[in-house]
Amino acid sequence: MIPIPLVVLVMGGWCAIYLADTLLKASDSMKTSYEEWLTSYGLSISPFHIRWQTPVFNRLFYDWGRWKPRLLYQWFNLGMVFGIIAMFSSILLLGKTLIQTLSQMLTEAPSAQNDRMLQVVVPGVNLPVSQLTYFFTAILISGVIHEIGHGVAAIREQVRFNGFGIFIFIVYPGAFVDLFTTHLQLISPVQQLRIFCAGVWHNFVLGVLSLIALFMLPAILFPLYYTGVGALILDITEDSPANGPRGLFVGDLVTQLQDCSVHRVEDWNSCLGVISQEPQIGYCLNSVTLHQLSFPARVYKRLDGTVECCSNNSLTDICFSYNNNVNTHLYACLPARKTIETNQVCRSNADCQNDLLSSFCVIPSLENQTRLIRVKHQPQIDMLFVGHPLHLQYTVSLSSFIPRFNFLSNDLPVVIETFFKLDDHLSGMVHWTEHWDQEENEDQEDPNFYLVADTF
Repeated sequence: MIPIPLVVLVMGGWCAIYLADTLLKASDSMKTSYEEWLTSYGLSISPFHIRWQTPVFNRLFYDWGRWKPRLLYQWFNLGMVFGIIAMFSSILLLGKTLIQTLSQMLTEAPSAQNDRMLQVVVPGVNLPVSQLTYFFTAILISGVIHEIGHGVAAIREQVRFNGFGIFIFIVYPGAFVDLFTTHLQLISPVQQLRIFCAGVWHNFVLGVLSLIALFMLPAILFPLYYTGVGALILDITEDSPANGPRGLFVGDLVTQLQDCSVHRVEDWNSCLGVISQEPQIGYCLNSVTLHQLSFPARVYKRLDGTVECCSNNSLTDICFSYNNNVNTHLYACLPARKTIETNQVCRSNADCQNDLLSSFCVIPSLENQTRLIRVKHQPQIDMLFVGHPLHLQYTVSLSSFIPRFNFLSNDLPVVIETFFKLDDHLSGMVHWTEHWDQEENEDQEDPNFYLVADTF
């Protein structure tokens, strides 16, 4: 969830801005100079909304809009076709999502939330608070690219361009372009459609470029970072069960989980998913070592039906189960590290064939959903983790990129990757809305027409 202090800070900041704006406008001595200052900088302030508009970039927009007219004509024609297709596709997608949501509400056992066709991105709910900076930066860039499309298309269609601006609504940034209404009304509907579809078209192109950059990121960063040899640990939460003197450390390179090899972060996630779904694996132990390591202990059943045969106070021993040659189910309390470290993994006694000594596949007897996981992380000794695999997955942050030089940051590839991912997702969420500004300028009778980039 979003931290309460952050909410208080945002609300308090807006209240302070609105109070200061109200007091300055009500002051007889400061009102005129303050309003002149706002006008000179193109600023306007209202509750939870600040807008800045400037004509500084007009020349740049006109240069872009007059560059290779035929090429731009074909470019915005493609955008118009894409916009029409995207509009009808969005209606179908929203309809399908609505039907799916209603069916889930009417069933007794609704499907998982991840099965929804569309899902709103809510910071602090399904978006980590740590990614808020990337989130708002990606929104702003997507909005600016969106409005550049509108502005360039408008100039291409001979519509007067009055200015470009940026606004902040509560915490969400956005952008807009100011077009001359009379010119926009005089052009044909097809020309208007090119202008209206240009923003969405540019966002689509931006999303495609971000997706390409994601796939090409290992090649782009290859001179500085290499991949494919493991997952680098970037951070471990304070409450993580992986913390401790025999746990994981920032900078370690994870190469294996049980018998599952880890070459990148995706492997780490998939391995933990497989481990959580499949039964606990065992370890081959010959009969001589088994009798040397085991010691008598009381055997009892837990509430979930599983068996425990070690003292609850033991931090090093685990109860293991195995079948002897006559298929009798036996239990032994064994030191976990000595049992696991030098022995191969197995599923049954058939995996532990030995011509010299009889061997058994000893399997940890743990509570439901709990797993004993051996984690190989260089340069430390293997970590033995006992718990739910998801606790390990959600409390450890990793990267597939390993620096070639010590002075390079471990976090830089993750920052770039996270930004490209959010930019790719948010580029498909930016849409155009239109509204009329009822404040008339001194040199024209018609109100201005704004195209505003926003998100849903």
